[in-house]
Amino acid sequence: MDVKDFDYELPEELIAQHPLKKRDDSRLLILDKETGAIRHSIFHDIIDELKEGDCLVVNNSRVIPARLLGVRKGTGAAIEVLLLKRKSDSVWETLVKPGKKCRIGTEIILGEGALRGKVIDIVEEGNRLIEFSYEGIFEEVLDRLGEMPLPPYITHKLEDKNRYQTVYAKHDGSAAAPTAGLHFTEELLQKIRSKGIDIAEVTLHVGLGTFRPVKVQTIEEHHMHSEFYMISREAAEKINRAKDSGHRVICVGTTSCRTIESAADETGHLKECSGWTEIFIYPGYRFKVLDALITNFHLPQSTLVMLVSALAGREHILNAYREAVRERYRFFSFGDAMLIE
Repeated sequence: MDVKDFDYELPEELIAQHPLKKRDDSRLLILDKETGAIRHSIFHDIIDELKEGDCLVVNNSRVIPARLLGVRKGTGAAIEVLLLKRKSDSVWETLVKPGKKCRIGTEIILGEGALRGKVIDIVEEGNRLIEFSYEGIFEEVLDRLGEMPLPPYITHKLEDKNRYQTVYAKHDGSAAAPTAGLHFTEELLQKIRSKGIDIAEVTLHVGLGTFRPVKVQTIEEHHMHSEFYMISREAAEKINRAKDSGHRVICVGTTSCRTIESAADETGHLKECSGWTEIFIYPGYRFKVLDALITNFHLPQSTLVMLVSALAGREHILNAYREAVRERYRFFSFGDAMLIE
């Protein structure tokens, strides 16, 4: 399949630059994956689409303030460091800009010396391994110096860091938010539980690989970066119970989807586990666990558009995106939502 088969026209003004005042006031496009039929709603009414016995799967990973601004020791040149994966207590795989200036041995001063880094290796995709030195607890230093790593298409400053976190975020480790979950409020989640719907929390620490552009023309040649996931015994039991009783497993976001599809056995069942996944879901993939998906509207030609196309069919998805553009939906991380059922 050609990457251009997953393209669509998007006016720049439809890219949401800030979250709505109330999380669940976003719009909701409902797509029937079998027929392609489309309905329009508001996110807080998603409870009307959920049935008793369904299991909602959410990703409880928490975004860390992974963007650090510093200077190169000796020259004072500005350096931006984005933390991607923790390799040990003090060593991280990072994305550094400008990368060409950061050879092995380069030292970086951050926060006027409260945090110092040294490039110790250059790895896949030109990412740098940086060993950090600091006093105290790294997480506390990072919380003081770091900024939220917002995607490049968001050019406005985020006033409240918590708006780039889900209300159920628990485990630090993501370089980007699992954005489909940003629409949920505590009140809405409580209403969902009260209706007899299980909520299973899994963890996948979102890396930038999910969002990297597909640079090959034939999508089958694209390689996904690995991301760490964890599934608890409790979450596995909730998901298995829904499957075994004939109810739906509904993932909140592509990260939750990739987590359970990576970990499931051939019968679609899960057990407590953790590991790394490089799963790439595109048309032709047969879902083992997922029945429905709550998601945002994704970038043209992205692996995420390919994933939703695997679920609902490319033509249904592209038609739904064209409808969303006509109806002036808000797109991407702080945008509106879509339920594919």
